[in-house]
Amino acid sequence: MALSIEGFAIVSRDGMLAGADGLMPNSLKFDGDQEFLDRSLDAATLLVHGRKSHEGQPNSGDRRRLLLTRRAGPFSRLPAEPNVWLWNPEATPFTQVCAALGIESGLVAVLGGTAAYDMFLPTYAKFHLCRAGQVSLPAGVPVFSEIAKGAAVDDVLRKAGLAVVGEITRDARCDLHHQTWARAGV
Repeated sequence: MALSIEGFAIVSRDGMLAGADGLMPNSLKFDGDQEFLDRSLDAATLLVHGRKSHEGQPNSGDRRRLLLTRRAGPFSRLPAEPNVWLWNPEATPFTQVCAALGIESGLVAVLGGTAAYDMFLPTYAKFHLCRAGQVSLPAGVPVFSEIAKGAAVDDVLRKAGLAVVGEITRDARCDLHHQTWARAGV
């Protein structure tokens, strides 16, 4: 089994994953989505995220994570804290990081922010997108950089070669819908 890179995001109706302050507001936190995310991350071999995109769950410290940073040099096998390694993608390719950590197969979960989601866009096997249709975050942080230029989330995912393969309603009262996008053949 090879690595399967999957993105996980919840966004507002305007494609934002955080407010103007760069933090996820409580209005984007829903129990059903959190439960799905928690189960998925428990099954992951490795998580990748930026400094503001942490999980903040009781078992977060048990999960192996790469923290994206431009301040780190070449990848070091020594963790910055238990189960957390600093990774500068400009200094060390992802394949070398996985080799250094002994990761050859399993789920790699990308949790954001924008730079992380953009970086893996060409390689996602799947992208799990939850949309909160009643939440608007004008001037927020977009899930993909192209959204700041006027693109729609669906268009960015389609352009990357992904298509919707499943959709469920998590909470009709909140207009909360979860889509799974996948690359052909996955």
